[in-house]
Amino acid sequence: MPPTSADHVLHARGSGLVAALTFDDGPDPRATPALLDFLREHGIRAVFAVIGECILRPGGADILRRTVAEGHVLCNHSTSFADMGDWPADRVRADLEENLRIIRSVVPDADVPYWRAPNGSWGGTAEVAASLGMRPLAVANTILDWETQDVPTLVENLRAAMRPGELVLAHDGGGDRRGTLEAVRSVVTERLAEGWRFTLPAA
Repeated sequence: MPPTSADHVLHARGSGLVAALTFDDGPDPRATPALLDFLREHGIRAVFAVIGECILRPGGADILRRTVAEGHVLCNHSTSFADMGDWPADRVRADLEENLRIIRSVVPDADVPYWRAPNGSWGGTAEVAASLGMRPLAVANTILDWETQDVPTLVENLRAAMRPGELVLAHDGGGDRRGTLEAVRSVVTERLAEGWRFTLPAA
């Protein structure tokens, strides 16, 4: 097999009105199951960037199993959401491998094709991830849902962030995400009615 590229993946599969939904910092019992319900209702597959500590919390493993069983794609998002921007390669590798171990202790056969650096602090992590067979998943088109959970604000942010042919980044973990859930329900339903399709990343 050819070596995995360290170039960041930004684009969604397909052409025209397509976007790839990506969700970070879960699994979280407060938000991820409700998000999965919505995605299943509309037949949408998404990418979930998962954190080892969250998988190991009560309920996390069951949510991860459901996520994979329902056809979603996993992305390695580190064991603890530490900033890895200045870490040496051997320390990065140890963390990424440990998170893969945690993921596969729950879903042994799951593919984990992507890596996303916490806070977008990439440092040398993209190259390490590529050496482990994971493409870096761009931190782009965010909805700023770590700043507010005000639903009207997040609806407008999500509309602006959802660009044809690209990824969009929201959060299902890392805190109270009720506003994010409402914004996702609202905007995705709206865009489906307008003829958009939600696909997976292009590579």
